[in-house]
Amino acid sequence: MSTPLRLATCFALLACFVASLFARTMPAKPTAAQTELWKQQGRELPVPEAQQPTLDSALPAYAPRRDIELSGHFKGASSDVLAALTKQWIVAFQKYYPKVTLDLPPPYAGSLGALELIKGDLQFVMVSRELKPTDVSGFAEKFGYPPFSAPVSGGTYRHFGFLDSIAFFVHPDNPLKQLTFEQIDAIYSSTHHRGGQAITTWGQLGLTGEWADKPIHAWGVKPWNGFEEFIRQRALSVGAKRGEWRTDINFTETVFPLSPAVAADPYALAYSGQAYIDDGLKLLALVPPGGGPAVAPSMTEVYAARYPLCRLVFFNTNKHPGQPLDPVLEEFLKFILSREGQQIILDQAIYVPLRAEQAAISRALLK
Repeated sequence: MSTPLRLATCFALLACFVASLFARTMPAKPTAAQTELWKQQGRELPVPEAQQPTLDSALPAYAPRRDIELSGHFKGASSDVLAALTKQWIVAFQKYYPKVTLDLPPPYAGSLGALELIKGDLQFVMVSRELKPTDVSGFAEKFGYPPFSAPVSGGTYRHFGFLDSIAFFVHPDNPLKQLTFEQIDAIYSSTHHRGGQAITTWGQLGLTGEWADKPIHAWGVKPWNGFEEFIRQRALSVGAKRGEWRTDINFTETVFPLSPAVAADPYALAYSGQAYIDDGLKLLALVPPGGGPAVAPSMTEVYAARYPLCRLVFFNTNKHPGQPLDPVLEEFLKFILSREGQQIILDQAIYVPLRAEQAAISRALLK
């Protein structure tokens, strides 16, 4: 073998080796046994991303209360993917207030915790998504007001099962580069709360030539599902007007079939958590609802909370509007939203800490 040929072969082998290091193994659907184990023990943490966010220096430091002595026994619940993080918050918080006990027993599942909150059997629940509409309506039916729900952490960039950011994606041959929220609403909804007419062809999105008259094959997850509810709330709903899905969407029971469907169809459009999108498919940038430049669903933009479909972790409890929250729960929430509380998120290296402006919005909900 000649020297140039040997060198070419070595470079090819090196390229394959490097590619294998960065290739992602796509997740498989959890088994019933795995799901049950996670309810009892919490989900095993994934391998952290090599690149991590930085803590926002504008986050306020936590100032413990000295004017009163906090004490009491409180019971909480959490999603299986939040059990470990919530326990870390509890341990750190109880060092400030040794007479406070916060219990977080299994089962770990956000849906179960929300139901128990309605029953009054616990005082707080950490949920890795927005509450189900039925949870909110069931709570309001019993108490006459909605549950108190405040974001306490960002989701993840693309960790399987751990509240990954959501992206819209197309076949790699599709020339489309970005979408607006008005376009998403026009493609996917029957209500069109963002105005305009239904969009059914790629030409209506600005594509020309052979693409102009080709139909958009829209794919999505069948309701109810945390992924579709998130898109419904963020893109199809406006204010108190709840968006409704078009009936001719190609619905799947889970997100797992969406990537193969788009890979096989140049005219397909779908959304999914980034952990479930196969390498090689084309992710679309999104124009924020308020306008401005399109933002790519990249790690940098998710970490900075600039990407419009970043997700959030919520602290939920029963707080009567206009009345103060129990002092212990109020301080626990303030601690989580502080620099020290968000540092615990950073140290775990799975979720994304809130930016200072996000934490300020959550603190303002206590008033």
